[in-house]
Amino acid sequence: MCGQKLGTDATIQVFGKLGRETGVKEFNALIGLCIVKARETRSEDVWLQEISKVYKLLMLMRERGFKLEEESYGPFLMLLIDMEMVEEFQFFCGAIRDGNSNSLSRFAYYEMLLWIRVNNEVKIQELCDFIATNDEGDKTNFKEHYLLALCESDRKKEVLLLLGIVDITKFSSLDNLTNIFGSLGRLSLESCAEKFIRALKGSDTGAENISNFIYSYATSVPNLAVDDVISKFKHLHLELEVVPSSAAYEKLIGHCCNSLKAHVALDIVDQMFEAGLTLSIETFHSILCACEESCDYNLVHRIYSMICHNNLKPNNETFRAMINLRVKMKDFEGAYNMIKDLENMNLMPTAGMYNAIMAGYFREKNMHAGLRVLKQMEDADVKRDSQTFTYLIGNCVHEEDIVKYYEELKCSGVQITKHIFMALINAYAACGQFEKAKKVVLDKGVPVKSLSEIKSVLASALASHGQISEALDVCEEIKEAECNLEPKAIICLMDHLQTEGQLSRLIQLLEELKDSDLWIDGCCKVILYCVQFKHLSSAVDLLKQLVDKFCDDEVATEVIFDEVFSKIAESERADMQFGLNLLQAIKEQLDVRPSRKSLDFLLGACASAKDLQSSNLIWKEYQIAGLPYNVLSYLRMYQALLASGAHASATKILNKMPKDDPHVQCVIKACKATYIEPASGMGNKKKKTKKKKKKEMARE
Repeated sequence: MCGQKLGTDATIQVFGKLGRETGVKEFNALIGLCIVKARETRSEDVWLQEISKVYKLLMLMRERGFKLEEESYGPFLMLLIDMEMVEEFQFFCGAIRDGNSNSLSRFAYYEMLLWIRVNNEVKIQELCDFIATNDEGDKTNFKEHYLLALCESDRKKEVLLLLGIVDITKFSSLDNLTNIFGSLGRLSLESCAEKFIRALKGSDTGAENISNFIYSYATSVPNLAVDDVISKFKHLHLELEVVPSSAAYEKLIGHCCNSLKAHVALDIVDQMFEAGLTLSIETFHSILCACEESCDYNLVHRIYSMICHNNLKPNNETFRAMINLRVKMKDFEGAYNMIKDLENMNLMPTAGMYNAIMAGYFREKNMHAGLRVLKQMEDADVKRDSQTFTYLIGNCVHEEDIVKYYEELKCSGVQITKHIFMALINAYAACGQFEKAKKVVLDKGVPVKSLSEIKSVLASALASHGQISEALDVCEEIKEAECNLEPKAIICLMDHLQTEGQLSRLIQLLEELKDSDLWIDGCCKVILYCVQFKHLSSAVDLLKQLVDKFCDDEVATEVIFDEVFSKIAESERADMQFGLNLLQAIKEQLDVRPSRKSLDFLLGACASAKDLQSSNLIWKEYQIAGLPYNVLSYLRMYQALLASGAHASATKILNKMPKDDPHVQCVIKACKATYIEPASGMGNKKKKTKKKKKKEMARE
């Protein structure tokens, strides 16, 4: 914190005056700060200043008798490598290496990374040749670190060269071996992996470590689904006669959880118990978390049964997570029963457990039941915590209740967190007390470091309740304080700036979004706004940015374009010219071929617009895009032709259409009822009117 406010030099002086020694951890923190600034700046002068500071700090560490370890110099060398600063790297690397002879092989690793980064094939080959023709002294360590750098860069040709001459059993680091097996997986070099596993089995590496290497290999093979990773993991253990270790199994469970495959993770747990292996309760926490994220709440029954039958010792966090899943299933009785079971496990209920139940009732808008949980907490002698008060305040519907719970909070001695202030803001805004919501940020207890985050919540709350101009004023205050608006607040503002004339404001907000996933969400919102209000050039520019973002993901790109054309189809008065212009721009400027679904949406819009010319143009687009007509495209074209009055053309389409499916027959019947029968009914009415007039004239 001092480094951020005062700078590195002043910080060292301040620590010195305080009598506090600047140790390795402090030096590393300051070095890290300089590196972050150097990476973020676009100014060459600032960049040079920051790397100069890093060098001075490293030399100062040496002067004070500290040994320069990799955790100190490694991030600095990586900065120079990433910036492709060859001369600077060689100078600073030489200076740091002096007096650090024990780490020469590690510097070789960074040197190889440098030449790979700048694509200097000559230097890469020189180093490979040198290591291949010299096998004396410390060359084994050099081979290890050269190989590691090549593996991390996936240089298959050179990796295969060195793999043929290294003795993997003499490697100095298990972490290096793990990384190398990961690279063998990425390069799909299974035969090499098997060869090295067999070699390591004859060394003193240990079965548990070898099992971890197999895990590293299996999880690194490209494009393997979770089930295939597990199959590969088991196959290699069986093939190489290695017994899977508990640690490797737990990592495999973690891999399943990261992919939100909680049920698969539990299958592995069953296999572990069958093999007599032990399992930490923390592993179950990972599975419980995956269950929540994947909405597999019902798996809590299986998890609890496993814990009980295998005599595991759950802790309070285990029960809180299980109770939370019960609540997510709306099984409040089951959640309460778990609290009753605590006594059998020699555990006491906690505020977190009751909070989970309370939050569930509040989500269901069952305020009475939510407050009943509060009474049950008191009966169980469980003290409220800050989360309890956050839920209570945030779900108040009357101003007097907000004041009541806030006063109780201040008297309770519970720490007032930033979430309390956020709850106050949301509660006052929900009650229509916008001035009081704005005054919350002026409270002296608001943590300074959380002020912009709390103000972002204020902006969201004001926008959500129609106070757009005031919300934007809060945004300006945040900017003037040189702080950033929270990404979720930006998305909230975008949701409420959907009236005409807001395009420039929306694009400005989009530029402020730093979170990658939320930027995509925000960009889609702005594109749909552009479609709604016919801003063609802006829509195309933003679509281009999204295409660049998803350059390797055709499915994601297709989904975005489908969403755009669905917006056109949904509009009450579809502007077909805008739709056609957008289609043409996407083809010509973005070089993207429209999907079947996008053309289906446009054809559906033609029916709403009763636009015969556009229908015929879009019908040809299927052929241009290489998309054969199917029953849905025939149905949409049939509807569009009928809607525009081209009954003869519609009949031709009908004759080409397969009509075996009863659902298709239903749609055809509905189209006729909508577009043909009213017209024929009108014709009959006109004929009757003419006959009536003739009779009247005859009488006269």
